Amino acid sequence: MSKLTALALSIAVLGGIWTFLAFGPLAGSVLVWAGFIAWGSYFHTGGDNAALQKTIAGTVYGAIIAGIALFLVVNNPVGLPAAAAAPVYVAVTVFFLVIVASLNLLSVVPANVYGYAATVAYALHQPTVDGVGPLASLTAADFTNPVLLLSLSFVLGAVFGMVSGKVAGMLGK
Repeated sequence: MSKLTALALSIAVLGGIWTFLAFGPLAGSVLVWAGFIAWGSYFHTGGDNAALQKTIAGTVYGAIIAGIALFLVVNNPVGLPAAAAAPVYVAVTVFFLVIVASLNLLSVVPANVYGYAATVAYALHQPTVDGVGPLASLTAADFTNPVLLLSLSFVLGAVFGMVSGKVAGMLGK
């Protein structure tokens, strides 16, 4: 079997398992699409043990920085004018998203950005129902908190990426 066919088959089977888990036993704790973002980041970053570490560190770091940005925008602790608050808080947090690239584990800036962007997108596009929603849950210690929800999705997605690569390696021999 060719390496490409082996990888496609491995990702197809494991992608189905990932989707089953996200819609079934892990529903509410992980997001299918966020796991696939980390899965892709794993391969984009090199598809090896270092890629696993950098993907997890980068996407989770991005989610944390996004959570800080969202918290600042929602609470506006320094009282910036409404029109300036979001742009200033995003600018400041994105600086910290990138400046850490000299650290080995956070050196893959795209992984950091994937984590940040996915977390912000999820938080901004989910409704708040009865006062509960991503923007209202930024400090919650459960999976209503977008940082926790996306972080677990990224970790498991990166692990699924690693497993799919290893399975493909076995099939492609």
